[in-house]
Amino acid sequence: MKEIEVVEKIRESLKQKVIEITNPAPRRIFLKVDKNDLVEAVRFLKERFNFYHISTISGVDLGENFEILYHLANENCVLTVRTLTPRNEPKVPTITGVIPGATLYEREVHDMFGIVFEGHPNLVRLLLADDWPEGVYPLRKDWQFERPEEKIPGGK
Repeated sequence: MKEIEVVEKIRESLKQKVIEITNPAPRRIFLKVDKNDLVEAVRFLKERFNFYHISTISGVDLGENFEILYHLANENCVLTVRTLTPRNEPKVPTITGVIPGATLYEREVHDMFGIVFEGHPNLVRLLLADDWPEGVYPLRKDWQFERPEEKIPGGK
């Protein structure tokens, strides 16, 4: 099935849940949905179009909001599902019940941005050190690097 057909079928099936959908290049589709419709949209894409492979999940600090991008793939194209969550309450539902492989990616985004994936089975640190300060997220635009105390005498 061609991407344009996939786009039309998504529009027809998800209707008002589609905030925006584009096909900007061959084999690429971008779909924007409300975070409350995220799980349903991902389930639909997996079941109807075989978007069962999750390449990664990424986050973007937009200032007042965070954008979370779910990069899904099937044998024909890559589809990125985009959703927003407010900075003052950075929460989205987990998709691990639909795509279990999202587990580590959601933990990574949680570490780097502080976004809570509600319902995640094990949302513990993945990348940051155990002694990393709570509430400090290194990929947020407001994060300021502070050189750590010298732990090794004479070290730089």
